[in-house]
Amino acid sequence: MINKNSGFLQLVLVIIIGIIILSYFGFNLRGIVEAPQTQENLGYAWGLVTNFWNTYLAGPVLYFWNDIFIDLLWSSFVENMERIKAGDPTTIQEMAPSVNIQ
Repeated sequence: MINKNSGFLQLVLVIIIGIIILSYFGFNLRGIVEAPQTQENLGYAWGLVTNFWNTYLAGPVLYFWNDIFIDLLWSSFVENMERIKAGDPTTIQEMAPSVNIQ
């Protein structure tokens, strides 16, 4: 049986163990991260990521977030939660066909 809720805790534990192992073998993480060459490489990689975001991903992701998720899904969700809180029927219940049995 696998517990799927412990993924974050396991990741933190693996990172801590990795840092301990690197320290045991004499690696100075602060020295590595603060090295000018590392800073240049990280800056270059960040530039690539931001360029890729701005060129290819920003338009579709922001369209999905603003026009689909917020406008269609989130607004309907909030409206129906307010209806439930007030004791009114939801929009699905109002639009559902009813059967009159006599």
